Amino acid sequence: MEWKVSDLEDIFSIDLTEKDGLITVSSLKINGEKAEPPKIRISKLEDKSRISVEIDGNPRFAHVSKVGDKWWIHLDGEIYIISELEKGAKSLSKAEGGLSAPMPGTVLDVMVTVGQRVREGQPLMTMEAMKMEHRIVAPKAGEVISIYFNQGDRVDMGSILVELGD
Repeated sequence: MEWKVSDLEDIFSIDLTEKDGLITVSSLKINGEKAEPPKIRISKLEDKSRISVEIDGNPRFAHVSKVGDKWWIHLDGEIYIISELEKGAKSLSKAEGGLSAPMPGTVLDVMVTVGQRVREGQPLMTMEAMKMEHRIVAPKAGEVISIYFNQGDRVDMGSILVELGD
């Protein structure tokens, strides 16, 4: 998944791993170049608008809010506006024709059924991780061939969620 942070020219490609409710950065590319991922651990708190962020062993708290398609993060007195460059999960698995999970998380809603015709950009599924929602959208018009997960199911990053055909 590629991200752009406001006020920075760099494009970040980040892979996240979730284990026991903690999310860590497992790989990082900056402008397509592999970089050493920072030692960051993120966990949710009771207050759904706050998360605990541990950076190099130092705990901090951040306030997080989603406005439209942008994430606003208030951390250490700074505000970061982060935008996902690829709206939803538009990448198709070449071998299977499926849409893969952009992060580990839980399926909140499945908006289509097998056999249904969909248009490009139509929402297919909504996922949640750390109270952040991601819409899985159709990268092209087609027919839903398979749906591999249901509402409430936990999924790993990269899992095929929905398979589209022509």
